[in-house]
Amino acid sequence: MEETTIPLQSVTKVIGLELVDSTQTLAKELAERGEPEGTLVLACRQTGGRGRYDRTFSSSEGGVYFTLILRPNKPAACNASLSPRVGRAVADAISSVFDVKTKVKLPNDVLAWDGKARKWKKICGILIETSSGDANNSWMLVGVGVNVNNRLPASLKDTAVSLKQLIGSETSKELFLDELLNHFWKHYAHWLHSAA
Repeated sequence: MEETTIPLQSVTKVIGLELVDSTQTLAKELAERGEPEGTLVLACRQTGGRGRYDRTFSSSEGGVYFTLILRPNKPAACNASLSPRVGRAVADAISSVFDVKTKVKLPNDVLAWDGKARKWKKICGILIETSSGDANNSWMLVGVGVNVNNRLPASLKDTAVSLKQLIGSETSKELFLDELLNHFWKHYAHWLHSAA
């Protein structure tokens, strides 16, 4: 496991990995060991990427896959309201940098308009998990997988799309991640101060 320091918005620590089973699984272990809010587990590839209900999430080289450890001081009943805000942050990041239409599909997907196919396709999946035990070490994990430069399996060609497919060229994953986190922290701050 290698720790790196890169200038990402409000991230306190980055754990960057070439390959991991799941950033979510590793982040959970780290959160339970007391890693602070703002710790980011980032991977180039995942062999066991997952979404809600343990569905698999294709995580080939070229995508942006991360889990962010948070420690919000909010009632557990508010947790579900963060997922749409994370989706909005991803959608805003994509639309603000690229000429791509996006929308959030509740509860945890972001779709992008594929003009060639003339349909909405999944470009991002979100998974939020929270601790249920020790109140002194409560945590929230925000897992995000975005299809950026990765090649998608043929089985997903009708339902998923990457940024590379939509804009016709590769883009900087680092700059995209920085933009995404910039939008995320704004949405997170609003969520922290909201009633829900």
